[in-house]
Amino acid sequence: MDELNMEYNSARELLIMPEYGRNVQKLVEHAKTVTDDKERQALIEKIVDLMMQMNPQNKSMEDYREKLWKHLFKIAKYNIEVASPYGRPSELDDQKKPDRVAYPQIDAKYRHYGHNVQKLIRQALAMPDGPKKASFVAVISSYMKLAYLTWNKEHYVSDDVIKADLLALSGGKLIMPEETSITNLTSGSPVQINKKKKRPGGHMGGNNNIYKNKNKHKIKHKK
Repeated sequence: MDELNMEYNSARELLIMPEYGRNVQKLVEHAKTVTDDKERQALIEKIVDLMMQMNPQNKSMEDYREKLWKHLFKIAKYNIEVASPYGRPSELDDQKKPDRVAYPQIDAKYRHYGHNVQKLIRQALAMPDGPKKASFVAVISSYMKLAYLTWNKEHYVSDDVIKADLLALSGGKLIMPEETSITNLTSGSPVQINKKKKRPGGHMGGNNNIYKNKNKHKIKHKK
């Protein structure tokens, strides 16, 4: 009885880019064995077209074809002699790491206000004194109270707390007058809706009048 030659994934070569599958990787390995330069170039270009057909939704992406060529060189372990229209990438490109993104530093005591409040305060400190700056500071305090109430819905917060926090966050440079009410800034005025006056008979009353007029017309017609 003939024995079946079973090939398990654990015994196969590691997939370099699993999103393209093993068949693409085998095709690339086969292209490396082609000795004729023109034939190898034509085969590689067909493989790139196949890779594009596997993800047609990405065709509209900018520089997508260039990315496919980079992926092909990566699958080939950068050991293939073909001409890329975008230049030959280097193996060192895979070793590059993106620049580290600086994490915003926020005082833990005032974390509930968020990072945007500190940005607004720095912007207010850079403004010249005057009505415009005073109005901007009032808006900041209003936003601070709104942010405070968002995370502390069950607790009452007075205007004095917001003013004290604003003073602390600004290094003692932004002072709101004691008579200024932050509550008025956050509450807003109710919207007045002008409603049309209904007729004494109402909607149904108007229908009743039409019904009565129709009946009178019918009676006159019979006479």
